[in-house]
Amino acid sequence: MQGQQQQAYDRGITIFSPDGRLYQVEYAREAVKRGTASIGVRTAEGVVLAVDKRIRSPLMERTSVEKIHKADDHIGIASAGHVADARKLIDFARRDAQVNHLRYGEPIGVETLTKDVTDHIQQYTQVGGARPFGVALIVGGIEDGEPRLFETDPSGTPYEWKALAVGADRGDIQEYLETNYDEEADLEGGIELALSALATANDGSLRPEGVGMATVDAESEQFVQLTDEEVGEYLESFDLLAAEEDDTETDDADEDDDAGADDSTDDDSEE
Repeated sequence: MQGQQQQAYDRGITIFSPDGRLYQVEYAREAVKRGTASIGVRTAEGVVLAVDKRIRSPLMERTSVEKIHKADDHIGIASAGHVADARKLIDFARRDAQVNHLRYGEPIGVETLTKDVTDHIQQYTQVGGARPFGVALIVGGIEDGEPRLFETDPSGTPYEWKALAVGADRGDIQEYLETNYDEEADLEGGIELALSALATANDGSLRPEGVGMATVDAESEQFVQLTDEEVGEYLESFDLLAAEEDDTETDDADEDDDAGADDSTDDDSEE
């Protein structure tokens, strides 16, 4: 009987269950958990974004797997969940940033951009005939010279963090971040923390081809995406570089942001 009752309430996004739950929002959070991990770290010198973008097939073009995006010169966004939903929200964020430039002649604030995005997400939890966005975003950037780091939830709620993870293995990665986070760390310390945390979900080592990374430096206030060579150098210096033979062991943890065989490409970019 209880199962039948739940089925009735999870058919519509606009209907609360008797215990105050919106089942479709909860299911959207489950979609986020199926995406490969993304990590954000705020340091005294800037923000670091790192993502797991493991490739499922050697025939796939690695550049087509995008989990980190530039929203504005001073803001980067990483994601986990349905890649198509992430693309829609990234486009919304970019338009919002450009409108702010044209209207006010200044860069948009990181908090303002995040709340505009979450307001847009929240609308899809109240409208019949629509579904929530099955994606979580990490929004990091510089505002008034200060690093800022936010998370968007499928419910439309923004949270500000010092360091966080979204996607698969969030519990383990978050525990590592909580244990090892240092508020006084420089940007390189943030890179080391992000890569080490990501490695905890990958048997303690990583390949540069399977990692995406970007930084936003507080001094330059510029979003910079690291190349595979730069990521490889960091992995080697932090003793996190996987042996060549490990490169073939890839795809089980992230069974798809988008769910389904056709979406396997998107799962890795699960933004």
